[in-house]
Amino acid sequence: MSREWGFAEALVAAMVLTCCAAQDLMRQKGKMNVLFIIADDLRTSLGCYGDPIVKSPNIDQLASKSVVFKNAFAQQALCGPSRTSFLTSRRPDTTRLYDHNSYWRVHAGNYTTLPEYLKMHGYLTMSVGKIFHPGIVSNHTDDYPYSWSIPPFHPSTQKYKNAKEFLKLYPRDKIPLAPDHKIPLKLPPVAYNPWTDLRIRDDVKALNLSFPYGPIPDDFQVLIRQSYFAAVSYMDTQVGRLLNALDEQGLANNTVVVFTADHGWSLGEHGEWAKYSNFDVVTRVPLMIYAPGMTEAFPPPGQRMFPFINPFTNKVGGLPAGSMRDANVELVSLFPTLCQVLGLPRPPKCPASSFHVDLCTEGQSMAHYLHPDATIWNSELIAYSQYPRPADTPQMNSDLPSLKDIRIMGYSIRSVGYRYTEWVAYNASTFSANLSDIHAGELYFQKTDPGEDNNLYNSIEFAGVVQKLSALLKT
Repeated sequence: MSREWGFAEALVAAMVLTCCAAQDLMRQKGKMNVLFIIADDLRTSLGCYGDPIVKSPNIDQLASKSVVFKNAFAQQALCGPSRTSFLTSRRPDTTRLYDHNSYWRVHAGNYTTLPEYLKMHGYLTMSVGKIFHPGIVSNHTDDYPYSWSIPPFHPSTQKYKNAKEFLKLYPRDKIPLAPDHKIPLKLPPVAYNPWTDLRIRDDVKALNLSFPYGPIPDDFQVLIRQSYFAAVSYMDTQVGRLLNALDEQGLANNTVVVFTADHGWSLGEHGEWAKYSNFDVVTRVPLMIYAPGMTEAFPPPGQRMFPFINPFTNKVGGLPAGSMRDANVELVSLFPTLCQVLGLPRPPKCPASSFHVDLCTEGQSMAHYLHPDATIWNSELIAYSQYPRPADTPQMNSDLPSLKDIRIMGYSIRSVGYRYTEWVAYNASTFSANLSDIHAGELYFQKTDPGEDNNLYNSIEFAGVVQKLSALLKT
């Protein structure tokens, strides 16, 4: 096996290790069940999001019966902080988790989680695969027994590591490079992630790339992209089998299904790989919600809602797009949204300081978007994300700095027309940012520059826009 193939298959294994999770699959009188599916490291490379390459027929089928959020954003492009954020409905500054080295109940507050709240209201809650990030982040127990009725289950996935028949769906000569695979000229050094977790792999070491900006050769970029797309299709078949089982058990007409991801993934955009930044490609995630009788009419007796679609033998494509919502929304809002959909009391809005408050939300319900005639109530909806750095220039620990090493925090907002980011001084010992000590800034116009390649932060022409967005960031 060549080094290149070894690297490709390892990347795929990381994707399929934790494709999904189930909560409350037990039928309960008067209650909707909830199936919450969380993909790992999944960007919006799906057919239902307009990707022309990726084959994702089963997720596309779910999307056709769901409300699909076109612009949904994670609060940090790292597994542990993101999952902890949306499962507690608190932002990383409130969970005080930016790495994988602390447990929020000890280091921040004894916050009530989404599954814990459902459990408190009579639900049987179960976890399969990676829901909370494993290890210290979830107290080495996946937050059991707080969040789950029974101990979480982690099925073995290693036997599938070298089964990569899904690569056949993506001939290499049909896979283009990222449209912006070179590092933008005006990208601040602090904003760049040097993808160090890839650099330590034997196959990448053999390329003798210079640190931090040495580019990966084009043919190797194609190999990575092929493997990622194959992993998405493999994961899609698992989601298809899960939804097909929902049909077989007669549960499709009384189960709310949520599909999302913890964050996205760079595949060469801006000369970057993996996650670890504030760009759209890593903070934007797929998000769709299927609610029987709301997003889709109740099926007639005997009609299948989610028949399994095999990407090798079935026709792929041609499914309706579903109801797409353009509003900017955040994963931190999933907690109050599900509460409203299920008819449970919504957690109150968090006060300015909520470390002492067990139950509250820093998000806002998105449930009104599930109605067919939904409109955007507020055209200025903003999504917030953030990412820490140890220094102004790329270092070996820039992608994943430990809390003690964080010196700079990049706070980013995504509005209707802009992506705006300020990199400011951060004191890790006091968990405080100095918003007036700006080390660098980024401003991108979404309409003319959706790839976020032309940084206009220092342009005199747009000084007024910078001032306005800077003020929004501080509110």
